[in-house]
Amino acid sequence: MTLETVAILTDFVLIFSLSIGIVFLFHKLRIVPIVGYLVTGVIIGPSVIGLVKDQTMIELFAEIGVILLLFTIGIEFSLKELIRSKRTIVLGGGMQVLLTIVVVTLIAIAAGQPMGIAIFLGFLVSMSSTAIVLRILSERAEMESPNGKVTISILIFQDLGIILMVLLVPLLAGTAGTSSSAMIFSILKAIAIVLLLIVAGRFIVPSILYHIVKTRNRELFLLGMIVICLGTATLTSMAGLSLAIGAFIIGLIISESEFSHQALSEILPLRDVFNSLFFISIGMLLDLGFVLDNFSIILYVVILVILIKFMLSMVSTVVLRYPIHTAFLVGLSLAQIGEFSFVLSLIGIQHGLLNNDIYQVFLASAILTMIATPFMIQMGPRIEDFITRQGKVSDHILKEKVGYDIEKHVVIAGYGINGRNLSSVLSAVKIPFVVVEMNPEIVISEKRKGLPIFYGDASKEDILKLTNISKAKILVVAICDPAHTRMMVKNARKLNPGIYIITRIRYVSEMEELYELGADEVIPAEFETSIEIFSRVLSRYLIPKEEIRKNVERVRKDGYEMIRDIYHKSRSIDDLGHHLTNIELETFRVMGGSIADGKTLAELNLRKQWGFTVLAIQRRNDVLNNPDGEDKLLEDDIVVLMGNRERLPDVSSVFAAS
Repeated sequence: MTLETVAILTDFVLIFSLSIGIVFLFHKLRIVPIVGYLVTGVIIGPSVIGLVKDQTMIELFAEIGVILLLFTIGIEFSLKELIRSKRTIVLGGGMQVLLTIVVVTLIAIAAGQPMGIAIFLGFLVSMSSTAIVLRILSERAEMESPNGKVTISILIFQDLGIILMVLLVPLLAGTAGTSSSAMIFSILKAIAIVLLLIVAGRFIVPSILYHIVKTRNRELFLLGMIVICLGTATLTSMAGLSLAIGAFIIGLIISESEFSHQALSEILPLRDVFNSLFFISIGMLLDLGFVLDNFSIILYVVILVILIKFMLSMVSTVVLRYPIHTAFLVGLSLAQIGEFSFVLSLIGIQHGLLNNDIYQVFLASAILTMIATPFMIQMGPRIEDFITRQGKVSDHILKEKVGYDIEKHVVIAGYGINGRNLSSVLSAVKIPFVVVEMNPEIVISEKRKGLPIFYGDASKEDILKLTNISKAKILVVAICDPAHTRMMVKNARKLNPGIYIITRIRYVSEMEELYELGADEVIPAEFETSIEIFSRVLSRYLIPKEEIRKNVERVRKDGYEMIRDIYHKSRSIDDLGHHLTNIELETFRVMGGSIADGKTLAELNLRKQWGFTVLAIQRRNDVLNNPDGEDKLLEDDIVVLMGNRERLPDVSSVFAAS
């Protein structure tokens, strides 16, 4: 082993040893690893302790990290999802990027920068950090929330927009010629290369992967993916485009193949290692002495960048007809400079668009905005709630009269798959309900179909009042936003102490706080998913459906009883089945033409015939508690019975249509 090899290995050992300690510390502080890698780079860089001897080798591996990063991002994207969300992506993302470029360009020109450099600075600032923001949204379970969906849509546009920006860099620098013919030729060449990649990815790559997969050799599959990724990047670079562009496009194409999940799982470990080197190498480029000497200027730039991106992201979200509340959270999520800006900045340096001073200001500003991002997102809901309570910010509500005067109805917060299914069933059984949804497109579309739905944030008291919450019977919170779920439960319980509140959450760990806030039923998705899994496993072993149903019922009752015990939830009549042996509470609807239709309870004699006692009868919006023998059952009545669970199939025939 040569001394040069030993030196390189020593550098890598030092880099990863220090990064482990720093990333571990940042993990305890709840700061994303990317920031830890950047700080590691600053510390080991030449401006601080200068541990790394061969920085060229680090930059080489970092370049591979960028290629793998864009390749995996391409795989993680879904073309179908892009098409489905095209309005939010194109309008919201396009407006955010375009406005940011225009504003930053004007500021840079006013500061004395030439047009080409000013536009390029706009490019750099317009990008936000996909890696940091997605990581935080995932940890906070906000990927499916309204602000999460809008944020992700804008990030997708930014990631796609980097392709055009890379193509425009030579034109901004004047290295591709300034004539219109040269510009047209460059664009046509780029389009031709992209089309060639699409054709190759559509017809050639799947065939190659198919034959590799047939060998069932994981090492061969991994090598094939690396060759496809790096080979495509090399070809696009030889054609004058960025190394990373080809990797992103081929990844996007593979995302629609049956090999995408396996490809992603194989590449991710390599990507994480090389990607960490990329961010470390960026940190190494930062001159800490320059930062300290120009700290006031850098701080000014950081504040300016955060304010510009915050405000313009808010504007873009409001244009999509989302409320100020959602726009506020989106603005905080996108108020940083992203990792793709680092990639773009290196290309800009190669073409002479950035001198060292501007580059150092950019690096320092980008790193500081990244460090600030986790704290801004974490504090966002609290800041927004404080401002709202002060009356300085109010949600934008569609200018229309809601006019819901119904009583004893169900309020559904959120019109995702859970809200849709519930409203469909309620419509079928003729139970009154009203839906509150924050996606304006869904509201407009469903209102045209006659659905009782309106636009608003159901975590706000004013919006809940529009649903006539004080006279509602049930509130169902069917959204994926933990913070707003808690606010809805709290405000609904305040406005209607007697309302029955059912909420859905992702994790069992979130249940305690919701019960303390006043929820009656909290349904964790991970618990229900486990039930669905074992049900399907049993079905594959040909276990009878009735036996599976009994097991589902047992696990569900035992599980929720355990959860209620843990959180000291008071028991209701629904819990009798846990204490009275073989006793069951059940409800039946009186069907037209059934044995029960038109008969009194004395005539049916359910207690003597079947061993069941009638506890209550619900007729439309009225409830008759503890009915006597003279009370007659009518079609569509709902009867609440208590009795032997083994006789349920027998007594059900009394209420079924003949």
